[in-house]
Amino acid sequence: MTSSLDPLPTPTVARLRRPGWRDPRLLLGLVLVAASVALGSWAVSSAGRTVAVYAAAGPLTPGEPVDARNLRAVEVRLGSGDGKYFLAGRPLPDDLVALRVVGDGELVARSAVGGSEELAVRAVAIPVAGALSDRVTDGALVDVWFVPASDDGATAAERKADEKDGSGPYTLASQVVVAQVAESGGTLVTGGPTTLHVLVPTDELAGVLAALAAEGEIAVVPVAGGSA
Repeated sequence: MTSSLDPLPTPTVARLRRPGWRDPRLLLGLVLVAASVALGSWAVSSAGRTVAVYAAAGPLTPGEPVDARNLRAVEVRLGSGDGKYFLAGRPLPDDLVALRVVGDGELVARSAVGGSEELAVRAVAIPVAGALSDRVTDGALVDVWFVPASDDGATAAERKADEKDGSGPYTLASQVVVAQVAESGGTLVTGGPTTLHVLVPTDELAGVLAALAAEGEIAVVPVAGGSA
């Protein structure tokens, strides 16, 4: 007896299809690659970008007028911090003065300058009879002392007692900036009869002015390692 079997179905082989341009996965990949390239290019160009800003052409002391004559333009990389400084080539605000000491070559921050009404110090002329240390120069930090007049016949014990009861030398102002060291005739010196223009905080101004009118001497002592 003869039997016939039904033929088995032939399996269908799946064929790989090339992704077309409309394939969303391909489009997403292209967008990500383009964004990475653009971001890298921006980061490199931003890191290498320089801007011209103003720097001090010499030391600036509080109260000193600030304009194009005592500034110079320098090229620096600031990144996102360029808003903190004055861009060279743009007009500066009128009547600017230094509010703090700005060193030679230091970038002039907007917070370091302002109007004269913002100053927390005032320049006071202090005559100094004795010789000054050669460390007392423009921009130096000094302590200002007052030495009351004493009787010539006072003994060492009496002078010691004066120091203990507060009638001896005392500090008028600590760590104040010397704006200028000038001789009475106008020549800058560091020894002999001189007049120091020091920047005294406003809350200590009354004591300094009172001492200048009292009988005694003003002594100026440089702060160790002090330079504003």
